[in-house]
Amino acid sequence: MPAYLISQIEVHDPQGYEEYRKLVGASLAKYGGKFVARGGKIDVLEGNWSPKRVVICEFESLARAREWYDSPEYRPAMDIRKKTSDAKIIVVDGL
Repeated sequence: MPAYLISQIEVHDPQGYEEYRKLVGASLAKYGGKFVARGGKIDVLEGNWSPKRVVICEFESLARAREWYDSPEYRPAMDIRKKTSDAKIIVVDGL
């Protein structure tokens, strides 16, 4: 069953965040992940949720998404992300 990692990100250091963007793709691919949405236009339909940036990644399973998130390959990118942005991240099983 696929799983989707959904991130709400507020970038406070755009220049530093570019380093994260350069690094994250290789680690994601190694764990079978792929970007489904990456910071495109957001159109709020209901409620008061107004994220500045949303990223959605697809993995083959929730376990595989967790492997990537906890991996040594992702760690350097994560460290940069944590210094340059604030994030809320969840993983949800797909259908």
